[in-house]
Amino acid sequence: MKMVFPGHTKTMEAMRKIKNIPADFVKCGIAGWCLEVIFTSVESIMAHDWRLMGRTSLLMFPIYGCGALLSLIGMGVDQWIGGRPPNLRDKMIRHGMLYMVLIFAAEYISGAWLRSRGICPWDYSQSQANVNGLIRLDFAPLWFATGLLFEQITKKRSK
Repeated sequence: MKMVFPGHTKTMEAMRKIKNIPADFVKCGIAGWCLEVIFTSVESIMAHDWRLMGRTSLLMFPIYGCGALLSLIGMGVDQWIGGRPPNLRDKMIRHGMLYMVLIFAAEYISGAWLRSRGICPWDYSQSQANVNGLIRLDFAPLWFATGLLFEQITKKRSK
């Protein structure tokens, strides 16, 4: 008979996630780059430029790569609050909102740091929904979805 201690499964899952952070960092970095190129390509269509000229920056890779930490943080918040949400919809809302806030914070902090060095690849000053030109509040649904995507990218797959 195998003994299972309370919280043991969650601890093992967290240890696996920590061990996989380097690989998940690369996955999230590449996924973020791809999403940004697709998003900026759509912007080119809106400007009637049908060449679909998407763009990104090498500096964005480590910023997107930090998405590897999101599901680990989500697990920690679930444990702190008292276990997993009762259903998938509630879990998606809880995690999506958490990830959106964390992505906004990371974007603001990294943008401020990069701007102080004169190398920030974005400037949202022209948007009405900007905060100091570093984040756009109208991107909230995009960051909500991106956080959930990064959670899926870093999820353990059954073999």
